Amino acid sequence: MKAAKHNKRFFDSTRGQIVSLLRGTRGTVNELADKLGLTDNAVRAHLLTLERDGLIRQSGLQKGLRKPHFAYELTPEAEHLFPKAYDTLLNQFITVLKQRLTPRSFREALRAVGRSLAAQQPSSDQRAADLESRARRGLTALEALGGAARIEKKDDVLLIRSNSCPLAAVVAEHPETCKVIEAQLSEVVGARVREQCSREESPQCCFEIKAPDSKLK
Repeated sequence: MKAAKHNKRFFDSTRGQIVSLLRGTRGTVNELADKLGLTDNAVRAHLLTLERDGLIRQSGLQKGLRKPHFAYELTPEAEHLFPKAYDTLLNQFITVLKQRLTPRSFREALRAVGRSLAAQQPSSDQRAADLESRARRGLTALEALGGAARIEKKDDVLLIRSNSCPLAAVVAEHPETCKVIEAQLSEVVGARVREQCSREESPQCCFEIKAPDSKLK
């Protein structure tokens, strides 16, 4: 939600309007100035900032009345700013799945997705590493999904935490989706993992890893 609000504020700004105008096409300073009702110098200043931020780039020359003008286009990075339907589709897919499956079958389906994700991780001999080393493999797996994760040690328990939940768009409505990452981490770490996530306004991940004999070794 915060990201959506941030993007809305951006697109309401002059630089955001320039990005919108350049989506799917190219444009010169003069063309953008005419559409925005700004001076050429004002547009150049905004283009300089957008170019510095990696959102636009020069893309050849276009003929002008007296001389060619540099044309600008969006970089692939700029496309990430535009709203996508992924979150809406995923939420609706999970809603339909919950309606068609029993609660037990639904949870097992989520765990199967987690195990499938774990199978894509590079294999290693889990018995050859201590629990903390294996937990770091789980940390890498969570970061690959988009979480900004860290490991905390509390008595005989390891915690993998992330203030950035990779499933934030769906966990508020479908808290069961945390089972996907729980199952993935269980497979990757080779130990029982229990999710203790916070699903408030800004969801945060917390996965508890406990050694079978209650000792970190």
